[in-house]
Amino acid sequence: MMSEPMMQQLNLQKIRADFPILSMEVNKKPLVYLDNGATSQKPLKVINAIEHYYRFQNSNIHRGVHYLSQIATEAYENSRQKIASFLNAEFPHEIIFTKGTTDGINLIAQSFAKKYIQKGDEILISAMEHHSNIVPWQIVCEEKEAHLKVIPMNKNGELLMDEFYKLLNPKVKIIALTHVSNSLGTINPIKEIIDAAHQINIPVLIDGAQAVQHFKIDLQQLDADFYAFSGHKLFAPTGIGVLYGKEKWLNALPPYQGGGDMIKSVSFEKTVYNELPFKFEAGTPNIEGAICLQSAIEYMEEIGLEAIQQHENELLEKATNELSKIDGIEFIGTARNKASVISFNLKNIHPYDVGVILDKMGIAVRTGHHCTQPIMDFYQIPGTVRASFAFYNNFDDINALINAVNKAKQMLS
Repeated sequence: MMSEPMMQQLNLQKIRADFPILSMEVNKKPLVYLDNGATSQKPLKVINAIEHYYRFQNSNIHRGVHYLSQIATEAYENSRQKIASFLNAEFPHEIIFTKGTTDGINLIAQSFAKKYIQKGDEILISAMEHHSNIVPWQIVCEEKEAHLKVIPMNKNGELLMDEFYKLLNPKVKIIALTHVSNSLGTINPIKEIIDAAHQINIPVLIDGAQAVQHFKIDLQQLDADFYAFSGHKLFAPTGIGVLYGKEKWLNALPPYQGGGDMIKSVSFEKTVYNELPFKFEAGTPNIEGAICLQSAIEYMEEIGLEAIQQHENELLEKATNELSKIDGIEFIGTARNKASVISFNLKNIHPYDVGVILDKMGIAVRTGHHCTQPIMDFYQIPGTVRASFAFYNNFDDINALINAVNKAKQMLS
């Protein structure tokens, strides 16, 4: 029987009390929230920060001389500095606020392609990408008559690195791949990939949407050229995200959108673009979201990234061990290096049906293709049941999941 030393160190009772939604009931059952890969729940620190902004700081930023505009601008820019520190970016102006991961990837796809992609060039992604890191590059390839190449994976859900090295060549202009697979949980060897790409001067964009909430990210150590993630998976509000880009690349790329704040001067003859980071932040941004993202990061740091990672690894281990005892369970994604995500099916039972039964028992999981249809095609399945854990989950949640899966099997077999 696994002990729970890290759970006691984390003081899970106190942590769970910080998340009001975890105390609610669903179908007269205590809520067991295991859909963190889709979005995270929000702590009181973030909820209170949202209220504080609209009570005491609400104003547009950067363009006002009055008091409210000044304090809102200060809070907004303080958040940028906090995020740069959290990710160990070299400069705060390398942090661009976006709507989310999808927005950040589209920004780079369009801006990079406009300047650097020509007919016959190649863009390299992996077989386990979210649709958000497939479709933008397909659009670019169609517009530029370029070619999309895919790093294959094995049945465990691990990239075939020998095949990756074969795909590297001077025609490849950019590599874009996920840090952690949202449907398999695989943690990819992105440092090795970045280092190999840089040997022949290929920039790399990393989709970090499923990584930043699970373990420490050091951008200078990774040496990624671009790194994108969403605030709502990091215990912050929806509609806010971050795109990191190395200063040299952000200066070189043309702006993605035009409008207010991204300009220095405008005349009918010519526009002069603003300096970083404002060059890529056209229009009124999600001010509240950016400010509250800082609160979410501060909350995580108070708990500790190492403690979070260890606790989630324990949850993953227990859930995997207990689920494997169920006859007919089929795990989708069994990589040696995984984040706290488990995708599975029950033999001859549709994942949607399992999800419905689990919901009746108060357990929130995700079912379907998880916006990774090529992965489902690879395994020749319609989808999976996905349980994804956060640091506020405990062993009771896993026990409830196991009981519910057994119940679903009995009902649907």
